[in-house]
Amino acid sequence: MTFSFTFILFAVMAAAQTLSDKLNRELPRWLRFSGEYRARMEGFTGGGFRDGYDDGYFLNRIRINMRIETNSWMRFVFQGQDARAFDKDKIPNGPPYQDSMDLRIGYLELGDPDSKPFSLRAGRQELVFGDQRLIGNLNWGNTVRSFDAVRAIFRCKGYRLDAFASSVVIMRDGEFGRPIAGNNFHGLYGGIEKPVPKATIEPYVLWRLSPGNVDFKTYGLRWVGKLPASFDYNIESAMQRGSSGAKDLRAWAGHGLLGYTISGMSWRFIGEYNYASGNQDPRGRMCGTFDPLYPTGHDKYGLADQVGWQNIEDMRFGVELRPSAKWLLVENFHNWWLASANDGLYSLLTPPRQLCISL
Repeated sequence: MTFSFTFILFAVMAAAQTLSDKLNRELPRWLRFSGEYRARMEGFTGGGFRDGYDDGYFLNRIRINMRIETNSWMRFVFQGQDARAFDKDKIPNGPPYQDSMDLRIGYLELGDPDSKPFSLRAGRQELVFGDQRLIGNLNWGNTVRSFDAVRAIFRCKGYRLDAFASSVVIMRDGEFGRPIAGNNFHGLYGGIEKPVPKATIEPYVLWRLSPGNVDFKTYGLRWVGKLPASFDYNIESAMQRGSSGAKDLRAWAGHGLLGYTISGMSWRFIGEYNYASGNQDPRGRMCGTFDPLYPTGHDKYGLADQVGWQNIEDMRFGVELRPSAKWLLVENFHNWWLASANDGLYSLLTPPRQLCISL
């Protein structure tokens, strides 16, 4: 059993906000500072499904932000982050729990990505797309993911295309985070809003390269929108082709959600199915284990973070209640089973790696 809860120190946050507001009033308009503090008590019992493997600890995260905007089309953005874990016994302190003061974000941005036809961002940055099932910042974690990347954004009358070349930053506690040479991640991610009313279609092609003959592409499509009679839907499917280690990679995954909101009320009911292929023959030359790349999966397959989008079938039924604009109450029921009994169970925190080399 795994448990966790988060509490925010509102007094500290309010004081920090007041301090930054006072500071910014004394600074020129092109220079702005801000900060963020988050604290969380977290723990688990039976970690890794092992009796007696229990732990409880305190996670602490501080961020300091600086923004330099000399004009409307050019800005510099920086974020320093200090993430620490206290009283942790079972797993040594280090990423993803601890990474003492490091540069998490530092990039130059030309143009406005939300309004201009073209913009460019170069440097250390977040990559977040869709539901973050394949590409996300993992903000629930204490250290949080970032990439050294160049990203171009094209917009035209309801159409959008993001093109990026990147390497994920590998964090090491007490050292400056750096990518691993040859560990590259590139992609094209589209957005189409015109053809289908009240819907967005997002086709994408993602290319992952890594030492050890990891070279494969992920082809996928996400389709999200609203239907008549207060129904909504979210569909995503992706397949992978290429090589992983000495094996050919042939894998796929799918997600489907149907929601219903009671008209005039704050209740929403959800039915969802998730699938990710697993390996059928560990001794064969083909690997079927889907690689979820760099996801934010914390709220996708159970909040205990014991199940990732690899070799699973997952049925979820849920209900949401929004008593006010700032509050959301959620109750979920998950039923999981392995897609292939010849493959293993992968947790949410299983990092992208050469999955098939050890199979």
